[in-house]
Amino acid sequence: MNAEPQHPHTRRAFYRRDRRSVRLAREFARAALKDWAAGGRDDDVLLCVSELATNALVHGAPAGRGFLLVLELHADGVLHLEVHDSGAGEVRVPEPSPDAEHGRGLLLVTALADKWGVGERDPGKIVWCEFAGVR
Repeated sequence: MNAEPQHPHTRRAFYRRDRRSVRLAREFARAALKDWAAGGRDDDVLLCVSELATNALVHGAPAGRGFLLVLELHADGVLHLEVHDSGAGEVRVPEPSPDAEHGRGLLLVTALADKWGVGERDPGKIVWCEFAGVR
C-alpha cells in the first residue's frame, strides 16, 4: 500500500494486485471513518469497500497492477468512495442464479449505497458509490 499526503477529508491509498489488499483497504477505510468520527454507516461502507476492491482485483487489475481507493467526506455528511482500476470491461449488476457462489458484489453495493456508478479513466474505470448520513 502507498498512501500519499491528503486533505483532512480525503484519503487515498494504492493497493497491489494481492489477495491481502482487500483486507488492507477495509482497514484503511475503517481508520479514516474513525478519524473523521463518521460512524453512521460503517458496516455498509466497509462491505462496499470490500466488494469494490474484490471486483477491482478479480476483474479490473491486470497482472503487475493494482487499484486506487479514494474516500472523501463532504461537509454535508456524504461519503464518496471510489475504486480506480486499469482494466477494460463493462461494469454491470449481474443476475446470478440462486445457487451461484459468486456474482453478488454489485448487488450488495446497489442495495447498501445511496448512489453508485461507473466513470471513465484511461486506462480503465472508476466504480464509485455514496452514502448519506455518515456523520
